[in-house]
Amino acid sequence: MKKDLSYYAKKFTKLGVDRAHGVAPHKPTLLLSVIEQFDKGRIQHNQIYLTPELIATFLKYWSNLVTTDHRSDISLPFFHLTGDKFWHLMPNPGFEATIASRTKIKGLAALRNTVKYAYVDDELFEYLQDVSSRVHLAETLVSTWFPAKTQQLEKLYQVDGLDNIQLRLFEKGGAVYTTEDIKDQDKTFVRNAAFRRNVVSLYLQHCALCRLKIVSRDSQNIVDGAHIKPFSEFHDDRFDNGIALCKNHHWAFDRGWFGIGDDYRIIIPHDRFHEKSPTNMRPLEDFDGEAILLPNQEIYNPRIDSLQWHRSFWKIA
Repeated sequence: MKKDLSYYAKKFTKLGVDRAHGVAPHKPTLLLSVIEQFDKGRIQHNQIYLTPELIATFLKYWSNLVTTDHRSDISLPFFHLTGDKFWHLMPNPGFEATIASRTKIKGLAALRNTVKYAYVDDELFEYLQDVSSRVHLAETLVSTWFPAKTQQLEKLYQVDGLDNIQLRLFEKGGAVYTTEDIKDQDKTFVRNAAFRRNVVSLYLQHCALCRLKIVSRDSQNIVDGAHIKPFSEFHDDRFDNGIALCKNHHWAFDRGWFGIGDDYRIIIPHDRFHEKSPTNMRPLEDFDGEAILLPNQEIYNPRIDSLQWHRSFWKIA
């Protein structure tokens, strides 16, 4: 059979969904989310990664279109869509046998550890790059799987899932979560991304230690929004528990290679490492005693109790 647009439209109406507890909406929700990512230029190659943008979009469509009692979990359709024969998985190195054996992978963290990205048939990839084809496929999905919600599609498309979460978090200055709050891996992953982006924006994309700023044309950033007290233990996503650091200095901070005093000056424990830097690069030791760059809003300066916790944990005098 020729794999033309009508072929894929028909495939989208015949998705192999679980019907044990009503029609499971995971696969059509994921496909709608993928179509939007293509439409907004976030997917330009036949490589579909589990990005914060994709997951936030999945959660947006889920909360607005799904009326069943199913639990949202992007890992389910991302893995099981392979059964529909147009969706394929590229394993991370060392996990080829896991993917080949179709061993069930449960949860977002396990899936991201196992799968590098998904990709679709070459023919479908071509259609997803065409505006009219995307519209046709999206309308097919909504009319088939969410017929009572057809009027909402255009309105939902106008809402950027991750930007919306990021804005809501910014209005509150961040948040502290309970153990119950972080059980949903999808929401936690997206909230974490929103926290990190907000923190980096407060430092105007600069590393607080070395002032480095590099942002690619597609908005990829060499600077991270780092937690001072680790999220895994404290669940603290308030912005004053964050600091913007480049990849190298984020790694070093998380291992106690430097601390920050209550006066926001850098403390280097010189006995922790041996350093040899190129002549055109400042060694870490040279930053000892210098003041860090602070965020553009004083209320989000790194919280003193967080800095004290970090110094105490790593025994930095």
